[in-house]
Amino acid sequence: MPASHQPVLPESLAAVSDRAAERLAAGLGGADTFRRCFASAWTTTLRGDRAYPFVITGDIPAMWHRDTVGQLRPYLTGVADPAVLGALGGVVRRMAAAVLSDPYANAVNDGPTGHRVDEYDRPVPGPDVWERKYEVDSLCAVLSFGYELWAASGSADHLRGEFAEAAARVLEVWRVEQDHEGSSPYRFERTDGPFRDDTLPRGGLGSPVARTGMTWSGFRPSDDRCEYGYLIPANAAAVVALNGVAELSERGLLPRDLGANAVDLAVDIAGGIARHGIVRTPTGSIYAYEVDGLGGTNLMDDANVPSLLSLPYLGWCATDDPLYRRTRAFVLSDTNPYHYRGTTASGVGSPHTPHRHVWPMALCLQALTASSRAESEGLYATLLATDAGTGLMHESFDVDDPATFTRPWFAWANSLFAELALRLAGLPVPRPIPPVPPPVAAATRALDIAAAAKR
Repeated sequence: MPASHQPVLPESLAAVSDRAAERLAAGLGGADTFRRCFASAWTTTLRGDRAYPFVITGDIPAMWHRDTVGQLRPYLTGVADPAVLGALGGVVRRMAAAVLSDPYANAVNDGPTGHRVDEYDRPVPGPDVWERKYEVDSLCAVLSFGYELWAASGSADHLRGEFAEAAARVLEVWRVEQDHEGSSPYRFERTDGPFRDDTLPRGGLGSPVARTGMTWSGFRPSDDRCEYGYLIPANAAAVVALNGVAELSERGLLPRDLGANAVDLAVDIAGGIARHGIVRTPTGSIYAYEVDGLGGTNLMDDANVPSLLSLPYLGWCATDDPLYRRTRAFVLSDTNPYHYRGTTASGVGSPHTPHRHVWPMALCLQALTASSRAESEGLYATLLATDAGTGLMHESFDVDDPATFTRPWFAWANSLFAELALRLAGLPVPRPIPPVPPPVAAATRALDIAAAAKR
């Protein structure tokens, strides 16, 4: 990892780091690794004016909304500090502006530079856009972090200006993508080069889907294309994000009609998950990873978040929810084609990385959604033991040889490890989950009925 871009944490965050490191040193260990990981995103990925920061992902000089929020979430521990609150609020405003520029973009440039990840992408993205792979979870991240920052700090400054307009644009896109076949303007083709397999079939439209109530996604949070267009964990994250919009509206911080529209859309999506997102298996009903509404079902999970493993972390359900527990058992079993067992670790990997590579992010999420502290502590120890002596997390590593890893500088993984360490140290990151409006709760309860019918 390169030298720090901004080498000093604000005093408020340094104090959090000191307190957690002291507790870890006296107990579980790993204090030095925690310190590095906690500081990583703040000191290496924030660029430019701290009132309006641009946030790179680490070793890629572009800004992903999803990664940005994951990288910065541990700093919600310092929002009492105006400098921290101001920077995080500036990031929300920056993401809102990017959504208004192109809501279908998954990664953006620091201004209209014209830089892009692949010269063969069609249609050619605008100069502000690094890559235009449409991912529902990118838009979820913008909405959810706006809510989380308000709930953690009490400040609504970041919600003024473009945020309400951006939120309305997100809802508009999600409505359009409920009828992807008939209404969507979105296409994505990568016509040549080593990554041309990212092209969506049927002239960039994607594989066929029926209307389900859910909203369509072209790509997963791994940036790999979806096999089927309705990505269940991303749709679950969308419901939670919409609940946040509804709560902000109820508080008078966003327009009233925006909140009403958010509730209506959340009901549609939750109902779609209940009707189409649950499948019967020999061990009972579980969530699918992707479906198409035409009978196509993809049973797997991917290390990237949103994932099925991360559903309680997202705020979709409780860790002891029976449907989640059965799904979790599947995800952490050899039945999941991307779960790997090795001599140094076992966990969830991804088709995005080499075979038998597990992701530290997935190990962190397994620990953050565990039903016992013992499981969380065991996974924390595994993470410390598999960092290849670098004192930082990586994108993925070989389950038999942690010295074989991908992406030595992956800021989101560092932040997730820091979030886990803070929780184990008794200093958890504020993770405010929006209340569920009654109509959405009724739609969500239908999940229990659907699950019981498919047992």
